[in-house]
Amino acid sequence: MSVPEEFSEIRPYEADEMKQAFEELLSDRQFQQVLKGFVPWLPKGVRNGLLRLAFTGVRTPLDFQLRFMKPVVKYIIRKHTDGCSFADGSIASVDKSERFTFVSNHRDIVLDSAFLDVMLVQSGYPTTVEIGIGDNLLIYPWIKRLVRMNKAFTVRRGLSLRETLAASQLMSRYIHYAVAQKHENIWIAQREGRAKDSSDRTQDAVLKMLAMGGDLKELNIVPLTISYEYDPCDYLKAQEFQQKRDNPAFKKSRQDDLDNMKTGILGYKGRVVYRAAAPVNTWIDELSQLPKTEYFKALAERMDHEIHRGYELFPCNYIALDELNGTNDHADHYTAADKRRFEDYLRGQLAKIHLEHKDEPFLRERILTMYANPVVNKQNATIAK
Repeated sequence: MSVPEEFSEIRPYEADEMKQAFEELLSDRQFQQVLKGFVPWLPKGVRNGLLRLAFTGVRTPLDFQLRFMKPVVKYIIRKHTDGCSFADGSIASVDKSERFTFVSNHRDIVLDSAFLDVMLVQSGYPTTVEIGIGDNLLIYPWIKRLVRMNKAFTVRRGLSLRETLAASQLMSRYIHYAVAQKHENIWIAQREGRAKDSSDRTQDAVLKMLAMGGDLKELNIVPLTISYEYDPCDYLKAQEFQQKRDNPAFKKSRQDDLDNMKTGILGYKGRVVYRAAAPVNTWIDELSQLPKTEYFKALAERMDHEIHRGYELFPCNYIALDELNGTNDHADHYTAADKRRFEDYLRGQLAKIHLEHKDEPFLRERILTMYANPVVNKQNATIAK
């Protein structure tokens, strides 16, 4: 299938582009430095030779994921989590013969979609997901090249109002094309950027963007909840809260983004659970009579309801809420040992923050709030049911 030319700047690589992209990746000096950091004892020629050998038979981005990325992600799961799984029964509502647009809360810049890819393959699905990645993260040419080999399409950031509208329309048309014509799954976050306080809310703008390219029902949207027992970037998020409090003009640097990516990948996450709700096509017609001015707000609220109901809650979530409220209302969800473990974890995370005027009570409250909000949101969603 020939992909329309209008998508050439944002789409993943096609099969006939993979070999050249791979050679260009190996020729990139910065990429070679990264490789050297992983295997410093191997000479460049040997490294490249081994990679070329491993690349034999790789024709498509899916082949590339299965050959190169799946083993890496499985290693991360073994090394830096206590297990990563679909919640019992949650994937049963997702038909393997169909394609979906997974819209989820956003916990990790890199791993949210990478974990999903591995679990879909392990669950017997014939393909993974194409993912939207902000061009603010494509800091170096080798990163852009690598993610396009890995089924990523580009989300353009930092544009003028007119440019943003045009870019959103183009991206929406591409997503509809990918699902309906290429028969690919899509993963996209429910909002731009991660919710720093873990109170996940779907942005109307994301749903409006998805609707620009055609009927939303064509996308077969599935609300997906991602739950991490521990967020390795929690201390970085808390640090950013103080930096913005002390200096409202503060903005993260490119290096900050890289630090977040590295910490998210290599940091300890505890248990990781994904829960897929029923596709929105099973209920979206209930909203069809609403005026356009109310439709997307109601759709976002229903998406939030489904995502919040899907949280997997851990002892640390209940401990954090009780600490914030100064109560023991949820003590039946944790033990004294759980509480000691979480306190030790908190101290360790706070110790990683190095600010000139470090406000430890404020930082502690921010981290506790991140862990407490999923409990609050799930309780509210359960009551609203």
